[in-house]
Amino acid sequence: MRAIVQDTYGSAEVLRLGEIERPEVGDDEVLVRVHAAGLDRGVWHMMTGLPLMIRIMGFGFRGPKTRVPGNDFAGRIGVLGKNVGGLEEGEEVFGVSLGTFCEYVSVSSDRIERKPANLTLEQAAAVPTSALTALQGLRDHGKIEAGQKVLIVGASGGVGTFAVQLAKAFGAEVTGVCRTAKVDRVRSIGADHVIDYKQDDFVQQGERYDLILDIGGNRALSQLRRVLTPGGTLVIIGGEEGGRWLGGMDRWLRALLASPFVSHNLRSFVAKSSQEDLRLLKEMIEAGKVRPVIDRTFPLSEASGALRYLEEGRVMGKVVIAV
Repeated sequence: MRAIVQDTYGSAEVLRLGEIERPEVGDDEVLVRVHAAGLDRGVWHMMTGLPLMIRIMGFGFRGPKTRVPGNDFAGRIGVLGKNVGGLEEGEEVFGVSLGTFCEYVSVSSDRIERKPANLTLEQAAAVPTSALTALQGLRDHGKIEAGQKVLIVGASGGVGTFAVQLAKAFGAEVTGVCRTAKVDRVRSIGADHVIDYKQDDFVQQGERYDLILDIGGNRALSQLRRVLTPGGTLVIIGGEEGGRWLGGMDRWLRALLASPFVSHNLRSFVAKSSQEDLRLLKEMIEAGKVRPVIDRTFPLSEASGALRYLEEGRVMGKVVIAV
């Protein structure tokens, strides 16, 4: 089968289109013919091997253990493992698996869900990792409640566009932070207020928030705490500062270490694949409460171009690879 392959860590130039063996199907697995794959910042980190800490964490020290990049997919079931029930060959599904920039993936049946009926397969491929991260950040770690004031830093990205919509669905008053060119789009997906960080500094505006979701920002913890209400919660999801060794993990670790000693709740986490949460997202999408925002779609052969486009930082929402 065709697949994007990388043998070493590096920039987008390490990616190449090649031929590899089609995966075998285990008893509890499903073989899916991939129609499209989602692209997120995590794919870039795994491609480059940065920050270096991810290599120590088991993803491959000298080179990537998983040669095919990609975490999200949508497609049609081709083969069912003998222990898999409740699904049928030919059904359209979406989910999470390692190595999705290829024509087929073999994935555990508890990591997939039927595709939302009102989305195309390309749209569904944009959902899993980013939407799961936004959902779990708001609900599980942020403990979001109706009526709260929620600030989303990085509201125009893959996670951010889902976070804005989900926070509104949970009944919050939502303020999004993004750059000038994306202000109107963030407002169009439901944000009550939008701050253009090129023009205004939310730390200096005097507003206080019950919950802050910081997605890929670079603010110091002390600055973010200044705009929290007493007892408010800060959830750090990403960040590109902190150097080659820790990158965004630097703020994750400092938040976890500081939280027991301050009046605010400081949280960080890594999203988990959850069939139950995929099902909830499916229901919310079908109910019209949430919808993926897709910036551009690239063919499989241009995956390296898609990674370069993501790296430029101009993406509004998600980038999708059409297989």
